[in-house]
Amino acid sequence: MTLPWLTILALVPLVGALALILVKGKAAKQVGLGFSILTLVIAVVVALQYSNGGGMQFVEQHKWIGAFGAHYALGVDGLGLTLVLLTVVLVPVVLVASWNSADQASRWTSRAFFALVLVLESFSLYVFTATDVLLFYIFFEATLIPMYFLIGSFGGPRRSYAAIKFLLFSLAGGLIMLAAVVGLYVVSARAGQPTYLLSDLMNLNISGNTGRWLFLGFMFAFAVKAPMVPFHTWLPDAAEQSPAGASVLLVGVLDKIGTFGMIRFCLGLFPEASTWATPVVVILAVISILYGAIVAIGQKDLMRLIAFTSISHFGVMVLGIFAFTSQSLTGSTFYMINHGFTTGALFLLAGYMIRQRGSQAIADFGGVQKVAPVLAGLLLFSGLSSLALPGLSSFVSEFMVLAGTFSRYPVYGVLATLATVLAALYILIMYQRTMTGPVTPMVEAKMTDITARERWALAPLVLLILFLGIFPKPMLNLIEPAMQTTIQHVGVSDPTPKITAEGGK
Repeated sequence: MTLPWLTILALVPLVGALALILVKGKAAKQVGLGFSILTLVIAVVVALQYSNGGGMQFVEQHKWIGAFGAHYALGVDGLGLTLVLLTVVLVPVVLVASWNSADQASRWTSRAFFALVLVLESFSLYVFTATDVLLFYIFFEATLIPMYFLIGSFGGPRRSYAAIKFLLFSLAGGLIMLAAVVGLYVVSARAGQPTYLLSDLMNLNISGNTGRWLFLGFMFAFAVKAPMVPFHTWLPDAAEQSPAGASVLLVGVLDKIGTFGMIRFCLGLFPEASTWATPVVVILAVISILYGAIVAIGQKDLMRLIAFTSISHFGVMVLGIFAFTSQSLTGSTFYMINHGFTTGALFLLAGYMIRQRGSQAIADFGGVQKVAPVLAGLLLFSGLSSLALPGLSSFVSEFMVLAGTFSRYPVYGVLATLATVLAALYILIMYQRTMTGPVTPMVEAKMTDITARERWALAPLVLLILFLGIFPKPMLNLIEPAMQTTIQHVGVSDPTPKITAEGGK
């Protein structure tokens, strides 16, 4: 490797954010969007050079804090590259979709909004590429800063409450994880050499009570981030009060750090403790799936409804991770990227509806499809992807998770499948109440169809949802080798199919 591709990738958006200090007015938006597109191009170049099945690639490793055994260490495998691609696609989509709305949402300028989004992108890319635990932790916590300001400065009337709640929950999880990070230093030092490198720590036998306590420290932080029941209560408030673009990044990128961390750190560093905790984690995942879907049906606020659907979907991802089959684990990782595209489209469309109508209440809409047919069509398309309609990308990943879960935990597989029925209810009821029926006077007076810019913003998400639903092979080929390696590291194998001979022979 001749160039530090991952460092360049992560620093470009940060440089873009700093450049916005010197640029004002409309040019600031153009510069911000330009840097996000440049980041996307670099990520595509990295992806094209990536060799499927080649393990950790584009590795960079330099000593950082020798006394702690900490390194500036980066690298990507199929898991990390998948989430890098998700991040670099969603950021320019959010910037285009928020082109004018950021100015209307706050006394802060759109320049500040664009800068915060770019800083968040930079920190998130470091999270998904860090192969040193201490480096990961620093950027794990750093992502809270731009998101706090995105919610607290550009959100709704209760934005301060939502931002502080988000911050407190996240800091609580991070504080407990910090204790586990310190514990890793102690364990590695006792083994002979203090280190935070993942490659070194994965070769240590961190089992027994020590491994289980350290696992719980990491798992708690990731369960808050994911978010799993009962640590989920911050998300509906944050999504309700955030601007639509911030909600896309919160649920589409930041919350994926939770499921990413479960695979990379919980399964990677503590395989014995992961299997020990599986019965409880699987039950909590099923509860999250059903609870999120049931509560979503009764929601009266558009943004809260989408937030609760995400709680249900994250439950599916966690179930796929801890079902410990190669099929479910691959499906869970694929679901991360599909959920980001689908939920991103839903949040952006809901945000446009709310800005036009001036209300988030579902009851304040009605007959929108008659005045905004393109908006209605895109909302239905995104909703059908959310409920995993065959032919759209979410179906492939959800089917893989459920099929893999059935092979090891048939009862939990049946319970999780109920969520598909509930998903049809919350999506179609929402669509019926907002889009169909007679046009309400306020909708007719205030609402118009989405603009050309907003259609361009949504077009990449729509195309990717279709493409990955029809032809998922490229992404599955990227993800599957890394998941096979993870399964082998945990020390489990796929269940052997049971075949009964005809006639009882």
